[in-house]
Amino acid sequence: MTAVSGHGPWPGGARDELVAQQTVLDDLASLPTGVDPVPFLAQLTGRGPGADPVGRTAALLAGMPVELGAHGWKLTDHPGVDLRRADALLREDLSALAVAAVGHDGPLAVELVGPWTLAAELWSARGDRVLADVGARRDLSLALAEAVRTHLADVRAQVPGAAPVVQLTEPLLGQVHAGVLPSFSGYSRLRAVPGPDVVEGLRPVIEAAHDAGARVVVHLGATWVGVPPVALAGADAVGLALADVGPDGWNERAWELLARATERGVGLWAGLPPATVSQCAGPQLGELVRMVAEPWRRVGLPASGLADVTLLAAPRRRPADVDTHRAELANLGRVAEAIAERATA
Repeated sequence: MTAVSGHGPWPGGARDELVAQQTVLDDLASLPTGVDPVPFLAQLTGRGPGADPVGRTAALLAGMPVELGAHGWKLTDHPGVDLRRADALLREDLSALAVAAVGHDGPLAVELVGPWTLAAELWSARGDRVLADVGARRDLSLALAEAVRTHLADVRAQVPGAAPVVQLTEPLLGQVHAGVLPSFSGYSRLRAVPGPDVVEGLRPVIEAAHDAGARVVVHLGATWVGVPPVALAGADAVGLALADVGPDGWNERAWELLARATERGVGLWAGLPPATVSQCAGPQLGELVRMVAEPWRRVGLPASGLADVTLLAAPRRRPADVDTHRAELANLGRVAEAIAERATA
């Protein structure tokens, strides 16, 4: 059945973890009949450094301690207060999950930053981005693979009935592949990473998740050229922001890439923009249904395959309030219901 999920970041501050996690689980449990909920571990990024996606993921890297620097998170020689704070925030979220998800049996998504975006965002202890050093970025990929195993074990310890889904966010993969990221000085660009190397960087992380019994979704945002390497690396699904592909969500070449990946068994997690609101008719959800179903039909994919699509709200550039996030989940449920009907028509 068509499913609905979300990214980890959620509005809220300190001591809001339990309420946030209960809200996510309750709202997804209230979706229309025939729509599969995929609840997710909420991350309250408003709590500050250490709750942000890069800091949280980097803090999981065994043997590679991190701290905050002038440009953001960077590798360091010894663990410090920044790392302890990130660890404490993650423990708070897992404790809230254990309470809110008592008795949960089924899919549960957890989101981490993928190896290429992490290498682009993380700085070495005394130099440039980790991405600039071939050996360092290889070590980072392997460390992230071990971090995924550990994180999944921790999640399962809190929610024994969970069937984990690892969401790897890779919004910078296109810039990594194109060689447009600036160096530390800003006077040059880091060398482009070729496609085969992109695959090799993703593969150990994906395989680690599979070894731990989890499915893997790699979220690319608008980077449709990343679909082939994600498929070759063995991901179960690819996440794409449909509104960014072209007018009305249609770009023939981009959708052909997705069609070929789908034929290899790779699923689609479709990131949709917020529904526009009409004062007379309420949210105009039909345009979101068409954004998924019409390109799917035009590229020649079978309608029945729409039943395997998962919908989620595309990441926001600016944080929204809780009511807005809840409304988005409810609207996505109604969109998923309509898409599921097309899948069986």
